[in-house]
Amino acid sequence: MDLRIFTEPQQGATYDDLLRVALAAEQLGFDGFFRSDHYLTMGGDGLPGSTDAWVTLGALARETSTIRLGTLVSPATFRLPGVLAISVAQADQMSGGRIELGFGAGWFDAEHTAYGIPFHDGLERFNRFAEQLEIIHGLLNTPSGSTYSFAGEYYQLVDAPALPKPVQSPLPIILGGAAKTRSAALAARFADEFNVAFDRAGTADKITRVRAAAAETGRELVYSAAQVLCVGRDEAELGRRAAAIGREVGELRENGLAGTPAEVVDRIGEFAALGVTRLYLQTLDLHDLDHLELVASEVARQL
Repeated sequence: MDLRIFTEPQQGATYDDLLRVALAAEQLGFDGFFRSDHYLTMGGDGLPGSTDAWVTLGALARETSTIRLGTLVSPATFRLPGVLAISVAQADQMSGGRIELGFGAGWFDAEHTAYGIPFHDGLERFNRFAEQLEIIHGLLNTPSGSTYSFAGEYYQLVDAPALPKPVQSPLPIILGGAAKTRSAALAARFADEFNVAFDRAGTADKITRVRAAAAETGRELVYSAAQVLCVGRDEAELGRRAAAIGREVGELRENGLAGTPAEVVDRIGEFAALGVTRLYLQTLDLHDLDHLELVASEVARQL
């Protein structure tokens, strides 16, 4: 089971905060450091303000050496597909081949309103996302010396040189969502990994639907889950960590990866039984590095 640290910087974090956590995660042996891609807090003042995901990842690419880096997930609404493909490929070069692209349709209307980013209705947003996904996949995988063209309803590319090239071939693309017919088909065609975020009860059904779609394309995907993390050596420590992120211990035990190390190991086993081989540990208190040390020493070593 791969364990990756997953952060939410829009809730309030500087680049230095993220760097400190990424370096600690790398030193402690976690497989990856991922961040959300948002421009507005979803509660609280969000000070000192949101940072840009791909600027952050480009910098972390130069300040880390082994840990995987990526987004969970970048909204299609934020960037033109050709521009995003260039950013992803450049960051991959800067990291020596450690970047992964988590990609989604976008959902948070308020951040679009706040920053003047167009936010279309649900159907158009998904249709645009589907075109962008195909374009980004095409650009990242076009052979050297060839060009890439695309003619869609929303986007048209003519003889794009598809440069720069990422180090990885293929560069991993992570998709998530409800795993209904269209999204499952997109994952089966373009994704290397399918992620189920914060839906413990629905994990099995979503994986089953995507696995069936992938079987039709003859592709094998990695299946992962994202869960909020809250681990304590005893009830007092667990309670302090839950309070620090504004959550209740009972609710976290029910819906996240929460409890003592032994409880969390058992919960991870439940995910493994469903076919999950990678977990994104949503770490909300970025100043509590002892939390990561506890997971590395008392949870990860048992996996």
